Amino acid sequence: MDAFVGVIGWFGDPANWHGPNGIPARLLEHVVMSGLAIGIALLIAFPVGLYIGHTGRGAFLAVSLANIGRAVPSYAVLVIVFPLSIAVDRATGLGDIAFVGTLLAMILLAIPPIVTNTFAGMRAVDADLVEAGRGMGMRGMQVLRRVELPVASPVILAGMRTAAVQVVATATLGAVIGGGGLGRFIVQGIARFDHERLVAGALMVALLAIATELFFSWLQRRAVSPGLSGRAIRAYDNVGEVGRVDVPGVGAA
Repeated sequence: MDAFVGVIGWFGDPANWHGPNGIPARLLEHVVMSGLAIGIALLIAFPVGLYIGHTGRGAFLAVSLANIGRAVPSYAVLVIVFPLSIAVDRATGLGDIAFVGTLLAMILLAIPPIVTNTFAGMRAVDADLVEAGRGMGMRGMQVLRRVELPVASPVILAGMRTAAVQVVATATLGAVIGGGGLGRFIVQGIARFDHERLVAGALMVALLAIATELFFSWLQRRAVSPGLSGRAIRAYDNVGEVGRVDVPGVGAA
């Protein structure tokens, strides 16, 4: 109970809400880092998943590499890419090796689930639907855009959701090599034996991960075709019930 009161007191301290080490600044760093990593990973992984799912070419190699990437611990990826981040920093002059290293590690972490789910969603599309589209005169890109993508979208978005939650939760490791984000509160709490700061940092990371999960769940429900999600059927049923008129003398047999 004392620890709980201490965490509440830590959040209530105005000093923790101002300056470069304040909650808003660290939260913004975490969100920007995670957003950049997910966006770049999407630009890399989504076209690859679409290509191998649509054509079937290179599937074994791409999925195998993706699975290897999922098996490597996130901290090991961070350590491996750190020398590469130094080279990138020297070439670009960004001046923030920790940011570059964490960003590269999070991109590598986000790529496997996006590639795997995009490929799996595309390959799960019923071949009869694809043939029906071609029979209607659709070309390759039309079949991809109007048949395969709408049907595969639930699985594809599930992969994006998994990648986003993993990145948000794991970006805290960047603080170990001097990066920013909410992980700084955790590292500082451990270094200073400040349990309130440690617990508060972990709590904020957990809440941000939950918020990310809820956002992508909402996005998945809204982006999926109504015919696939059942919204069209429910809407039709509702209209049928509302528009139903009981005619005197006419009833159920």
